[in-house]
Amino acid sequence: MRTIETKVWYIDEHPNKEAVYEWMRDNMHYLNEHSLEEVTNSLNALQKIIGGELDYRISVYSCRGEYISFTDYDVDKLNELEADFLPLTGAWCDYELIKGMQEDGDAYRVLVALHKDTEYVYSDEGLHEICTANDYEFNEKGELV
Repeated sequence: MRTIETKVWYIDEHPNKEAVYEWMRDNMHYLNEHSLEEVTNSLNALQKIIGGELDYRISVYSCRGEYISFTDYDVDKLNELEADFLPLTGAWCDYELIKGMQEDGDAYRVLVALHKDTEYVYSDEGLHEICTANDYEFNEKGELV
């Protein structure tokens, strides 16, 4: 048996923060999955309220194959919803989904918000917040330890 000692740093102490952020972007593809789950929950909750058919394919990243389709739903029930109160799940995306459906007749607005949220999460500032909140430690190469 042998022991190997490795220096580790928190993000604020790391000598090469860019290496850390690059490693995180290349290896931590799940960082905004919670937002995707929140949007999915809001879509399903809205469909239960307004009825009709719901079909969707969404991703945290903008993709050509993405879509959200509500058909044969009750417009009156949709218009009764007050987006400001987040009446579907209590998550941020309730507002974007309801407002988009009420104002534009589609759910594109919630996709735009999801993608912007993901862009922030993977920005230097967003990654720094994640590192700080979770007390992540990194080796000299910028890899999570």
